[in-house]
Amino acid sequence: MQSTPMTFCGQARTAFRRVNHEDCTDDGEQPGEQKNAIILKELNAVADEKGFPVYNVGMSDENDHHLTYIHLGIMASILLNSKAVDFVVTGCGTGQGALMSLNIHPGVVCGYCIDPADAFLFAQINNGNALSLPFAKGFGWGAELNVRFIFEKAFTGRNGEGYPPERKEPQVRNAGILNQVKAAVVKENYLDTLRAIDPQLVKTAVSGPRFQQCFFENCQDKAIEDFVRQIVA
Repeated sequence: MQSTPMTFCGQARTAFRRVNHEDCTDDGEQPGEQKNAIILKELNAVADEKGFPVYNVGMSDENDHHLTYIHLGIMASILLNSKAVDFVVTGCGTGQGALMSLNIHPGVVCGYCIDPADAFLFAQINNGNALSLPFAKGFGWGAELNVRFIFEKAFTGRNGEGYPPERKEPQVRNAGILNQVKAAVVKENYLDTLRAIDPQLVKTAVSGPRFQQCFFENCQDKAIEDFVRQIVA
């Protein structure tokens, strides 16, 4: 992985029930307000060692601008297709909604990850550019350790090496074919894809100041930049 930025976009409101900021449930579940801080801390710990800058562009707490997993897909799509970032870490209560939302967009290949083995196998076999994690389901005692180990496996070493290694050739070939199939079933012009989405959804997705900082500082596609500037004007 190159040292270009990665981003973390997730929902803060992911706990199945509301609890106080300083409390945990009986099974050790972390309160929703703490999820963003916990995951960001572990992601930064791994990324800093490798020189990867991280942008936290999702909901930082319950008082932040409200985002759903639908918005997360739009955000990830814009950041990845504009080459503002090269990897996205996201999630929601179960991780499934964010996974589906990201994968409907062109140029996004998102995996579902609940343990370090998932992260390693996704990196080696599927070699995508996004991971979705569950932020409520199973997020209990020791969850921060699991998250740290997930990121270590996701961002260590070379991606796309196959597993087992002797299966590399067909796995790389199939990953490429999947990308070609996805490209064939979506609009040829990425901006046409964005224009076909409800403008209010797109505006909400790109309205956050931390998203805009990440995007405008790192965007490498002038046409996408102009589109976003028009949306937020």
